[in-house]
Amino acid sequence: MQLIDIGANLTHDSFDRDRDAVLARARAAGVARMVVTGASREHSPKALALARAHPGVLYSTAGVHPHHAAEYTDECDAELRALHAHPEVVAVGECGLDYFRDFSPRPAQRRAFERQLQIAADTGKPLFLHQRDAHADFVAIMRGFEGRIGPAVVHCFTGGRAELFECLDRDWYIGITGWLCDERRGAHLRELVPNIPAHRLMVETDAPYLLPRTLRPMPKDRRNEPAFLPHIVAELARDRGEAPAAIAAVTTAAAETFFRLPRAAAS
Repeated sequence: MQLIDIGANLTHDSFDRDRDAVLARARAAGVARMVVTGASREHSPKALALARAHPGVLYSTAGVHPHHAAEYTDECDAELRALHAHPEVVAVGECGLDYFRDFSPRPAQRRAFERQLQIAADTGKPLFLHQRDAHADFVAIMRGFEGRIGPAVVHCFTGGRAELFECLDRDWYIGITGWLCDERRGAHLRELVPNIPAHRLMVETDAPYLLPRTLRPMPKDRRNEPAFLPHIVAELARDRGEAPAAIAAVTTAAAETFFRLPRAAAS
């Protein structure tokens, strides 16, 4: 399998001690390419630097997560726009709304989200989106940009049936993580994932977060990493009644289309 992990927080300090080994394990596991998530003023430039250091293997996004929305100033907007001038930056985000934790005030979240949607409108780049407990406002803001923005993926989808179908009705892509493997919070996803059209389905680890709870053996440090993506693919394949190789093929094709990546060479 030649997989693409569409969301890995490889700039996280937990990878500072062994980042090269993490990348080597990913490649050995069949994760040929990874998109490094940029989610703040601090980490978006770091994500680009990583992508430039590993051409053809790593790509990056650039954005400000709703947790950091309070830091979104005119200067921040200018910095993001400068990052998006680089071809290695393949999507705007991680951006969106998070009313579950409210680490930034909701008005600040909405303003930061709208400004990043404007960057997507201006650059033509796809959107890497975050939404938690804010679906109505999220959809309303996105609706205000209809016709001006391109493709969007709802990264780490955790919502219910109504939310999923509203996303699909808007032709958004869906990113599935190890949340699927969490019997406490993600059991409902097992019944929902067969409804996702193959050409809208992508997979991600969200490393170092969301370690799949069904992974055996568990790493002692409980850190997730891209090498565990095949485990998520296997669980997803079981829930969809398909072969893991089929899931690998369709999710890779979807990611290549969405992020406008070169097509993988046929093996």
